[in-house]
Amino acid sequence: MPVHSRLGLVQVSLAGVLWGTGGLGVQIIREHEPMSVLTISAWRMGVAALVLVAAVALFRQGGDLVRLLRDRPGPAILAGVATGAYQALYFGSVVSVGVTVATVVSLGLAPVLVTAVHVVRHRRLPGQGTLVVLVLAITGLVLVSSTAGLGETGPRPVLGVVLAALSGTTYALTTLVAEAVAATTTPLALTAVATGAGALALLPLGLFGARGDAPLVTTDPVAVATLAYLGVFTMALAYGLLYAGLRTTSGSAAVIASLLEPVTAAVVAAIVLDERLGVAGVAGTLLILAAVAGLGRTERTPVPPPA
Repeated sequence: MPVHSRLGLVQVSLAGVLWGTGGLGVQIIREHEPMSVLTISAWRMGVAALVLVAAVALFRQGGDLVRLLRDRPGPAILAGVATGAYQALYFGSVVSVGVTVATVVSLGLAPVLVTAVHVVRHRRLPGQGTLVVLVLAITGLVLVSSTAGLGETGPRPVLGVVLAALSGTTYALTTLVAEAVAATTTPLALTAVATGAGALALLPLGLFGARGDAPLVTTDPVAVATLAYLGVFTMALAYGLLYAGLRTTSGSAAVIASLLEPVTAAVVAAIVLDERLGVAGVAGTLLILAAVAGLGRTERTPVPPPA
């Protein structure tokens, strides 16, 4: 694999590691303040949007941002709205079923969907290696999902698995849309436009989630610091890395590399939250990781570097 493609995979992998800490952040916030997941999602994207606007001004990329809005506003805005939806669904799944199951189901489903779209788009049946990988991934997802029904990883396991599956589907859509536009603009401009659109889309949902005992704002220092971390690192920086990686890496490879998120989330959840998946869950996780490795080996066509 060429150097530029390897760099793209490294960038997306780093994004996956950052995303893997997001679920824990939600849990920490809710331990200190009973904010709804919709409100947390809205704050996360709002903080990221402010940081990115400041970065655009600091690095003088306003011209790139204006050109993107003029030439290809639709895909950039769609990527942002889909990102907001994916995050809201994911955080809802985390609260319902736990960090590990939510992340593995959500992110494990995405490469299967992206691979299927690429097969349809290129009108070429997958090879034997790809079929084996897909079977491993689907089997792993079934095993991980089945452990949620045991009630060991969250209070509403069925709802959590459904939300995670919807989240994974939306993430696959986000990656495909971003892949189509990433090579035509700078990562910072794309991240700023997409994040701004996502923040606006989540604003009414965030207000809706602030009802009853669920506050809209918080003065708790731990909750405030964690919201800032989620916005700056797991949103602004992580998606900047993703969009940078998509300039030189295919969407399929990018989604695969981002599956370092479930690995990170599983380790963090086991250490900090003492979550357990059981034998079936562990077996499912291993099968998904094997599928990720197999998909990585089936990636043969590098994306040329941008002009």
